[in-house]
Amino acid sequence: MREPAELKLDRVSKRYDAVTAVDDVSFDVPPGAYVVLLGPSGSGKTTVLSMLGGFTLPSAGRILIGDEDVTLVPPAKRPTATVFQDYALFPHLGVARNVAFGLSVRGVPKAEIAQRVAAALKLVGLEDFGGRSISAMSGGQRQRIALARALVTEPALLLLDEPLGALDLSLRRQMQEELRHIQRSQGRTFVHVTHDQEEAMAIADLIVIMNRGRIEDIGPPTRVYERPRTCFTANFLGESTVIEGTVVACTDGRIVVDSVCGRVEVSGDRAVGSLVHIALRPEALRIGRCADGDQPLGEMQVEDCIFQGSFQRVAGSNIHGLRLLAKVEPQSRTVGQCVPISARRSGLVLLED
Repeated sequence: MREPAELKLDRVSKRYDAVTAVDDVSFDVPPGAYVVLLGPSGSGKTTVLSMLGGFTLPSAGRILIGDEDVTLVPPAKRPTATVFQDYALFPHLGVARNVAFGLSVRGVPKAEIAQRVAAALKLVGLEDFGGRSISAMSGGQRQRIALARALVTEPALLLLDEPLGALDLSLRRQMQEELRHIQRSQGRTFVHVTHDQEEAMAIADLIVIMNRGRIEDIGPPTRVYERPRTCFTANFLGESTVIEGTVVACTDGRIVVDSVCGRVEVSGDRAVGSLVHIALRPEALRIGRCADGDQPLGEMQVEDCIFQGSFQRVAGSNIHGLRLLAKVEPQSRTVGQCVPISARRSGLVLLED
């Protein structure tokens, strides 16, 4: 079995005439990691995946898989395999022959092909379906066939282009778990493209958030969610209240900000007079009496209350019109009610300019 590979993108760009699809992107992926490229349509994530697979050549920069510079290496000669969004299965071939296709074109002996195909189908839970036609398979089963066809070639790097986009919600969640289980059991490096934030959080070791061809943020899911670096990350990955204000004091790694929520103190270092933005996740916002050590933020008028099982989603606005969102313990609250609000101080995050 081929070992998982380290992946390195070094100042990679892709331009189409006057349009820059990917702009000076660099990041490193350790061997055996599950990486998700996350961003809205047009952010450049699919172009990055296409360059990793060799289907698109960069305009600048280098791509290294392990110790090999593969920037100009054609797809068939790279240690990669791709699972496409539409699966790209051959309707005239049965399940086993679809899975075997990549091995056949490589000239692998038939006995070895049969053994490896059987192992790949068992890995994705389709060991009894090798003789069936593609037309007889469901959407979820076709996704598994496409995955088996990619894994059977034992790639050092598996590329997944929105592989769950065509599935319904329950099946998508099931396949998220299965993908993660397969990746962990195989120990391979996976690079997965999606625009679904929940999907990214559920499966990734490392999330690369892209916007307008550039990297906005990169890190483990917990870090990029709890401590986003930019306004885009704070608003795109989950939900946030972003408080704007002016720095009025800076001492010992903490700043005081004059904002529409009053004077707010937060960790960071900015010059007095600077305009700053502070992110606040819904889980960090408190409703009711301000607890010792919390940051008071004034009051908000409740505009919406939604019961969501273990928590209540409460939305409202303060006197200055700032939209605020809290996820708090369920209890009786009334639309139109004015309630005091505060925040866990560790939940206030100073964003980069």
